[in-house]
Amino acid sequence: MPTRQHMNHRRRLSTKQLVLIAVLALLGSGGTFALVTGSASAHWRSNSGHSGGWQSPSPGNSTKADNGGQTDGGQNNGGQNGSAAPSASASASASAPAGGGSQTNGPSPEDFADIRSVKPNVQRAANQRGASRGTFTARCGRNENKHHNPDNFIVAPGVANGAHHVHDYVGNLSTDGFSTNESLAAAGTTCARGDKSTYFWPVLRTRSANDAPDADGNTGTILQATSVQLVFGGSPTSKVTAMPSTLRVIMGDAKSFTNGVANAKASWSCTGFENRQLTDKYPLCPQGSRVVRTLNFPSCWDGTNADSANHRTHIVFADGAGRCQAGFKAVPQLKMRLTYKVPQGPNFALDSFPEQLHKPVTDHADFANFMPTRLMNQVVSCINGNRNCG
Repeated sequence: MPTRQHMNHRRRLSTKQLVLIAVLALLGSGGTFALVTGSASAHWRSNSGHSGGWQSPSPGNSTKADNGGQTDGGQNNGGQNGSAAPSASASASASAPAGGGSQTNGPSPEDFADIRSVKPNVQRAANQRGASRGTFTARCGRNENKHHNPDNFIVAPGVANGAHHVHDYVGNLSTDGFSTNESLAAAGTTCARGDKSTYFWPVLRTRSANDAPDADGNTGTILQATSVQLVFGGSPTSKVTAMPSTLRVIMGDAKSFTNGVANAKASWSCTGFENRQLTDKYPLCPQGSRVVRTLNFPSCWDGTNADSANHRTHIVFADGAGRCQAGFKAVPQLKMRLTYKVPQGPNFALDSFPEQLHKPVTDHADFANFMPTRLMNQVVSCINGNRNCG
């Protein structure tokens, strides 16, 4: 028969065991909770593509940002002739999409602005003695043949779906991820005068609640531009020299939302309001006005290379006065102007890389020069002779 002392000891052991069981249960619950929340955080990071917002530069100031090691990042310092001062900073939140759609990868309502609320902000460098004031217009259509693919032979050569977003193409009929100098030179073109150059940019889509996203999160109906203007212009400080054949040029940064805005050169506006440009907002245009995308390319060439490792350092932007830096020479500057008829309200967006959330600041465009030498010489002659040709 157990003694009272033995019984008390057994009670104490039972109490300790109960406490230990309770502690183990609590720790087990906490561990499970930590795993769940950790998984959720990782999922959010993978879909948002960033760990914090970026701030757009103040008007008149340039911004330098780390390119994050991205293939299409990199610096391209200097001003942009005829550029807008940066608009208010974009929202960095991965909130519900505008337009009430079912998409969860952007854009957000904060990515839109009524163009009538924007103050005039376009800045142009004044022409100086020796300026080249002519223009040449390349007439290549509006992609009526619906040449689309999600490739980019400049930044992702030899890769299918290297862009993870769909491009509109005009000019060279063969352009895809596997294009080479030889294949482009041998292909047909939508451009007049035998211009086999390739011009491309991400598509713009209308979006609705019924859209089903593709594997890269791009949704909606592709809009065909109502007009595509491709105009080569001159320099406000000097004559221009011919572009070399096969020259690759990119503008903007498809990953500006995560890379930072140093290379975010594209801008948005509305017809009738083009003295007001937005860099980080989609414009909401009044009835009867059309959305305008402006994509001005760099035009100061190093005089040697048709491309560079980051596709930027061989051809850069002029400074705020329109001058090229030492060792660089002015070539014809390509300026793209695209217009679209879109539904009223915040119901449209660019295609983008999934982590870029369809932000307007990611707008960009690409060009590769395959003009015949004779045609390029005509372009230079028109621009330096202050004539408007094309």
